[in-house]
Amino acid sequence: MAKTICKRLGLLVVTLLLVTILAFLAFSILPGDPTTSILGVDATAEQIAALRARLGLDLPLWQRYLNWVGGLVTGDLGQSYNYAMPVAQLLGSRIAVTATLAGMSFLLIVAIALPLGILCARYEGGVVDKALTVLGQVTMSIPNFLLGFALTYVFSLMLRWFTVGSFTSAAQQGVGAYLGYLFFPALAIALPRAAMTVKMLRGSILSEMGQDYIRTAYSKGNSKSGVLWHFVLRNAMIPVITFLAMTIADIVAGSIVVEQVFAVGGVGQMLVTSIGNRDYPVVQAIVALIAVVVVVCNFLADALYRVMDPRLRQR
Repeated sequence: MAKTICKRLGLLVVTLLLVTILAFLAFSILPGDPTTSILGVDATAEQIAALRARLGLDLPLWQRYLNWVGGLVTGDLGQSYNYAMPVAQLLGSRIAVTATLAGMSFLLIVAIALPLGILCARYEGGVVDKALTVLGQVTMSIPNFLLGFALTYVFSLMLRWFTVGSFTSAAQQGVGAYLGYLFFPALAIALPRAAMTVKMLRGSILSEMGQDYIRTAYSKGNSKSGVLWHFVLRNAMIPVITFLAMTIADIVAGSIVVEQVFAVGGVGQMLVTSIGNRDYPVVQAIVALIAVVVVVCNFLADALYRVMDPRLRQR
């Protein structure tokens, strides 16, 4: 077990290293010069050269990469080109907003998908199962931004439960209003993924219900509900946990678009703005942070599989 964990940790480090290389190179070889965005097209060659030297853009590519990675390890995310302030300070409040939005989205996925997935499997082929299956197919086919617009129209323009563009920090508007506003973008992110999770959980439960050990459980006098809760769910949840771990990446990616729709000042909104401004230290830091979240969550999910399934502990 310890040997397996060490291998996984080594793979995690290698994966993060490759991600940092790709993130750095992708934004370093793009055409265009960040100094032009900062100084404007009327800047002289001397002004551009001086700014490039100040930002370290005149250094060789490999040296700039090593400086950047070294800063990441020590917690120094660099200096923003456009805001002239440390990236870590710039992203501090933004990360809190996106983390709250992602956490609410994930909780909504779990709260919606688990009971509905079990319900569909429990009453396979029934009216409830068919209705939820159709509803799930429709929900999965709707893009995040379109669902966001629909929720905005219904709950903001028609019902006036919130006002688009009124989002501020929890300290300014209060925790209740803060979470209340984030509920709607979280719902826009969660609904399609909850529908996918319902479909996967239903299929996983029905697959387990056909195994030999289930027939043995029935032969011992267990009811269908007893077999479902005491025997099936533990094994059926293993692939679902895998899917939920990978869903975290989708949640973060979905938040980039949804934050624009609901005017939420999170990391996604900052990422889009920074790409347009060629503020590469900010963009690279956000990409690296997202990669860390995704890789670490997958690592923790793999560890959880081994806890839930004793057969995996021997591998």
